[in-house]
Amino acid sequence: MGGRGEEDFWGRDYANPETKEAFARVTIYLTQPICYDCGMAEREPETLVEAIRHFSDPDVCLDFMVSLRWPDGVKCPTCGDEKVTFMASRRVWQCKGKHPKRQFSVKVGTIFEDSPVGLDKWFATIWLISNAKNGVSSAEIARSIGVTQKTAWFMLDRIRLAMQTGTFEKLSGHVEVDETYIGGKARFMHPGKRKAKGTARGMVGKVAVMGLLERHGDFQYRIVENTKRRTLHGEISRAVAIGSHIYSDALASYRKLDDEYIHKVIDHAEAYVDGEVHTNGLENFWSLLKRSIKGTYVSIEPFHLFRYLDEQAFRFNNREMTDRQRFAKVAASVIGKRLTYRELTGKGSAVWRTPKGGRIKPWPRKSPASSSSSRV
Repeated sequence: MGGRGEEDFWGRDYANPETKEAFARVTIYLTQPICYDCGMAEREPETLVEAIRHFSDPDVCLDFMVSLRWPDGVKCPTCGDEKVTFMASRRVWQCKGKHPKRQFSVKVGTIFEDSPVGLDKWFATIWLISNAKNGVSSAEIARSIGVTQKTAWFMLDRIRLAMQTGTFEKLSGHVEVDETYIGGKARFMHPGKRKAKGTARGMVGKVAVMGLLERHGDFQYRIVENTKRRTLHGEISRAVAIGSHIYSDALASYRKLDDEYIHKVIDHAEAYVDGEVHTNGLENFWSLLKRSIKGTYVSIEPFHLFRYLDEQAFRFNNREMTDRQRFAKVAASVIGKRLTYRELTGKGSAVWRTPKGGRIKPWPRKSPASSSSSRV
């Protein structure tokens, strides 16, 4: 080979001193530790790709949850004692107190409790559902993070629980009220189901949802038994401060609100906007909701409807936030909430109800859970 040394795949001759020196310089450069002060590694993720990279390290996930859960130091969730020992091999803590369930992980007392799915997959799912305007199906989540569809469905419903606001503050100022019906159309039903439910318009075979939107404020909803005057007036009085401006369509059930509110009506048979009198803000929300149901979720059981309403209401009320801010808000809300699979599927001892008031359905009694020495 004319005095040349052994060449590698790229044709580099390491016998040549100049080549050897250049390769050594490149090797030293590539093996230097990353500078975390440059901003890229330390700054919070702004996109999904950055979030996946950021939370790919289990220690980063652990530190993130610890900062949310115990900003003043780790405490035992059972007794509240700060005297705990960290077991690095399992990423769990052990309380020095003498009581059951001394060992605990960062998932205890959150929606992640008893979940074998890693926090990296949980955070990726939270990022997706909190920022996807039309929602994300469980089948898509299953393909994206490598879990079963049933697991993905359970994960999404637990995240929807964290999205619940549960506010008791009344709306005020200028408030729009409207109602809609959620349910399949008769022409798309199986002939047997269509015969059982009938083909009439209105609430037949559907669920009525009442929406209330404070302009430049938040949206609230109520799942109602019917759209009669007594029902709608009762919900308005519980949700809207007396003296507020209320805008509605020409539904007869909204009449006689003038005693406590400044009520203005827009008749959609004639116009959709008359100055400040309109319900276009709520029509916008209904459009987003039904687009996610028809296009993404396709079919929703009535007893799970409130979960999807919570999801859409969260994104709508926080629409001015960035993706990172919405993710951080959901992540901070996972603490103190728990949803088991038995409760989700209606096999627990609890009752389901809409968080804003509505239908209640008892579930079969749940068998006593066996205690264990460790909580994950």
